[in-house]
Amino acid sequence: MSNTDFVLAIEDLTVSFDGFKAVDALTMYIDKNELRVVIGPNGAGKTTVLDLICGKTKSTSGTIKFKNKELTKLPEHEIVRAGVGRKFQTPSIYENLTVYQNLEVSYPVGRSVWGSLTFKRTTALQKQVYKIAAEVLLTEHLQMEAALLSHGQKQWLEIGMLLMQDPELLMLDEPVAGMSAKERDQTAELLNRICKNRSVLVIEHDMEFVKKIAHKVTVLHQGKILAEGSMEKVQADEKVIEVYLGH
Repeated sequence: MSNTDFVLAIEDLTVSFDGFKAVDALTMYIDKNELRVVIGPNGAGKTTVLDLICGKTKSTSGTIKFKNKELTKLPEHEIVRAGVGRKFQTPSIYENLTVYQNLEVSYPVGRSVWGSLTFKRTTALQKQVYKIAAEVLLTEHLQMEAALLSHGQKQWLEIGMLLMQDPELLMLDEPVAGMSAKERDQTAELLNRICKNRSVLVIEHDMEFVKKIAHKVTVLHQGKILAEGSMEKVQADEKVIEVYLGH
């Protein structure tokens, strides 16, 4: 299989912090419209991998190709522009704006809040807002101030803000942390919906949630891949049980 077939091709990726290899010669391929979940104990290098892909951290060696475009040398904003969206663990939404306005300011035309006040509210923009609001279960709350949303709804709004930019790869770091059981189920449905036309890379600890969403699971341990495959395969893997699931 040639590189061109993958949305994301990570090869031999290494990053050292003071001689400690947080990510150690990692090779991983993600297909178009694939929902991949990365699991592993704390300190396994999971968040560092996302930092490397989105350009927040620079690699020591190796390559990251997104649709065959090398990302390791690009600044963060160019990686976003190329089609990679990332949600961090703490939601960064505009609490004092409505849900509608939060989605609106995320539309690529007017990147800054001030820029967005001057651009015309085109029908294309409006259509996109309604479409994304429906995808992230917030249609009923479009006129609500974001500060009043539940914890789970704030997470969904942030995913919606990323979807407004229509990324081809969406990366989420522990999206269901702190959610109620019902919100977790709804988030699973939401992610299964949005990976119909994009690839999604999720870091997660909640195994019940992982079962509901993962096409394929990658288990990281000490910056290396310990196992990879279906949830069933990974759960039955002796090494995985020993270092991670056994605890």
